[in-house]
Amino acid sequence: MNRAETTSRWASLVLGLGLGLSLGIFFKTTTLHDWSWPYPLITSLSRICAMSGTYLALVGLVMVSRIAWIEKAVGHDRLVLWHRKLGPYTLFLIGFHVLFVSVAYAGNDGSRIGQELWHFTWTYDWMLPATVGFFFFLLAGITSYKKVRAKMSYETWWTIHLYTYLAIALSFMHQIRTGPMFMFHPIYKWYWIGLYLISAGIVLYWRFAIPIYRYFRHELRIHKIVDEGANMVSVIMRGRDLDRMKAQGGQFFSWRFLTPGHIWVSHPYSLSATPTDLELKITVKNLGDGSGSVSKIPTGTRVYFEGPYGVFTAQKVTKGLGQVVLVGGGVGIAPLLALMDEFDESVAIDVLFRVSKEEEIVLNRELDELAKRRGAQVHYLVGPRKKHPMNAREIMKYVPSFRYSDVYVCGPTSMVEAVREAAEACGVPKNRFHAEIFEFHAN
Repeated sequence: MNRAETTSRWASLVLGLGLGLSLGIFFKTTTLHDWSWPYPLITSLSRICAMSGTYLALVGLVMVSRIAWIEKAVGHDRLVLWHRKLGPYTLFLIGFHVLFVSVAYAGNDGSRIGQELWHFTWTYDWMLPATVGFFFFLLAGITSYKKVRAKMSYETWWTIHLYTYLAIALSFMHQIRTGPMFMFHPIYKWYWIGLYLISAGIVLYWRFAIPIYRYFRHELRIHKIVDEGANMVSVIMRGRDLDRMKAQGGQFFSWRFLTPGHIWVSHPYSLSATPTDLELKITVKNLGDGSGSVSKIPTGTRVYFEGPYGVFTAQKVTKGLGQVVLVGGGVGIAPLLALMDEFDESVAIDVLFRVSKEEEIVLNRELDELAKRRGAQVHYLVGPRKKHPMNAREIMKYVPSFRYSDVYVCGPTSMVEAVREAAEACGVPKNRFHAEIFEFHAN
């Protein structure tokens, strides 16, 4: 069992025990009357949904709070995937809480559900902030669906997603002041408060305190912006003692450029060159949102950053195997460039650079120079998917030793999944397949 699997199992055990303890508190504080049919029973079900949904919301918050040792063991992509899978359960549970409690209270009072919902929203303690928080949850949940997310800019999605923090905060006092399991049981109340305080402390430390310290410690500024063609630019940043961050090629940071138009939103970009103690480099594609104006950022602009994140690194290579295949699609070649120089000199490297059109080839000068120095083989695959389908047969046409290699792939989801299927077809074990998908995700 590898480190990621061990950490995942321990995390699942701890989170499962926490959920069990939270529900145990609820059941410990109920009476037979709370389970009598129909309205007390519906009320009890609504509270189970509320406690479960809130607990999962806090867990989801911690998952993307950038805890360094968890990120290093499990990987950012896997944490984001868990966060996304957990999100719908959180939203449905809280939604069922609102529905069930409205039905139960309306039944007890002999009123309509809408009328009852309006009544306790405006008259119960801290219900109005909790209602606002619920709508923030709905907004974040709806915009997280792939089809909806694809129709909005990264900046809009990112801003809406921040409301999740506010939604969790707004619901807190409503739970403490109206939940019978907390109103009459101080120990249980402080347990619940403790969950909130621990979650808030984790977020404040890892997402604010650490980045602020590093901002002043490393004094990172934009040194130069280079036009790479194909609507891409490279941003070269310089600072001091950057080696202390222990960044590696293939990792990414969340970058916030402190200039008008960029200061309010951070963007995740991977390193596109091996980091040094004085310099970091990223390559950005113009996607029509804030990325399109990166080329206009003045040199000397200070940079606020979070990271490094991700386990898409040369350290993941299988020791003693001696063969690596790097597959990049479009701008996905950038992090692979940063990786190439970090493999041991004895490792044989093959690079497959997949693009639809010749003008989409970027960073080829750096790629060719690095390949020449490392003795790597570079294969430019230009044309439609039908010409280069990225299946096992196509890949092995260029790299016959594909099945005996460590495979690193970076690009859009469709290409990553195609290479994954090719690797599985060739019998490449999961621990020798490493992927980084170039799509925006939750930050």
